[in-house]
Amino acid sequence: MSATENGEERPVGIDALLERVRAGYQRIEPADAYEAFEGGEALLVDIRYAALRERDGLIPGALVVERNELEWRLDPQGSHRVPEATRHDLRVVVLCNEGYASSLAAESLHRLGLHRATDLVGGFQAWRAAGLPVTPGPS
Repeated sequence: MSATENGEERPVGIDALLERVRAGYQRIEPADAYEAFEGGEALLVDIRYAALRERDGLIPGALVVERNELEWRLDPQGSHRVPEATRHDLRVVVLCNEGYASSLAAESLHRLGLHRATDLVGGFQAWRAAGLPVTPGPS
């Protein structure tokens, strides 16, 4: 994603890119994500890498999918999809550690047709700070 000026592409910094990406959908706060997840209305997908999950813990019931596998695992038409990836109107809430990489991941899911994909404001750290359920990470 880059801007065009006088017919030429010019680079866009990460802050501008995040702003542009996030303008395309509504992000969700931890308490609202918890409510939707607990109510069976959303699939919570943790894309943090293993070292962070081991250090900080896991959200009980969240689907863990490494970021580099996300699109393959959540594409309802894909041959490598997880069983939960059944339809394009699935509400997916992606979370990373602090809510940055998850914004880019949610935008990528939109490109696959998962139009209800969003990400968690503040990521796992905000979830934990809100006092929402966390279990120790695998050792």
